[in-house]
Amino acid sequence: MRQLTVSIDRFPIAGKFTIARGSRTEAVVVTATITEGAAVGHGECVPYPRYGETVEGVAEAIEAIRPQIEAGLTREVLQALLPAGAARNAVDCALWDLDAKRSGIRAHVTAGLTRWPPVTTAYTISLDTPEGMAEAAAKAAHRPILKVKFGAPDGDIERIKAVRKAVPDATLIADANEGWTDANIEAHLAACAEAGYALVEQPLPAKADGFLAKIARPVPIMADESVHDRASLQRLVGLYDVVNIKLDKTGGLTEALALADAAEALGFPLMIGCMVGTSLAMAPAMVIAPRCRFVDLDGPLLLAKDREPGLTYEGSLVYPPEPALWG
Repeated sequence: MRQLTVSIDRFPIAGKFTIARGSRTEAVVVTATITEGAAVGHGECVPYPRYGETVEGVAEAIEAIRPQIEAGLTREVLQALLPAGAARNAVDCALWDLDAKRSGIRAHVTAGLTRWPPVTTAYTISLDTPEGMAEAAAKAAHRPILKVKFGAPDGDIERIKAVRKAVPDATLIADANEGWTDANIEAHLAACAEAGYALVEQPLPAKADGFLAKIARPVPIMADESVHDRASLQRLVGLYDVVNIKLDKTGGLTEALALADAAEALGFPLMIGCMVGTSLAMAPAMVIAPRCRFVDLDGPLLLAKDREPGLTYEGSLVYPPEPALWG
């Protein structure tokens, strides 16, 4: 017999995490734990209000399929039982972990990886004044890749320039979190190109991103909020150059792997990204990381306290999880 446990866990953020949609001082996550005999599988998700999710609603959605989970639900059946999103992510990743614990076969092997190397993650610079962001970037100058949050009503061109001046050698990714508009996007893209940014992530709202087909794109554009799972992929052709995969959007590692296959078949390079969560949320995403042009799994680096055991970070180099954590 299996047993399911669902918990809501809180982890303080070091300082404050700010993007175009607002600020947070803690990460609130939902954890699914599935026990079968001596084997225990864990999965974590981060409910996201942008997608109409609440912590309580996600926990309730997992509880609603308790009978199926405890009766032996498989990952394949789960895909049709819950929609893509945070609730399915927690359960799917817990089932991956449970299978690894029961079989003794690591999750990356089941997923088809012959090697599971460490990767270099981007590190996020929160939205602030140009001076504040320049100072934060300078403190992180030892990190080779910085993902910089933009999307304020005004002042982003000054922010773009200030961050580059503070870190002349870093690879920079601009993330507007849907905060730019038809009226200002071309000026912002030109500023990013002039400052040598490698990538611009989700500059326009997902419902208004058709405008990207009408303008010059001097910097590659990456889809985030515009892509969730395979069903949302085809319309990105001609609008975006890169796809950001997040397990909380795909609804788990199972669909994330399928999305990666489909995106690569369409010629999209990949990023593996994350919400602000603990090492337990990052661990299954590490299975996708070796396939990606960019990796953004810095969630634990933004926390005042991570889970134990957690992932091992050496600067921006992050190592695959040990079995005690996941997989």
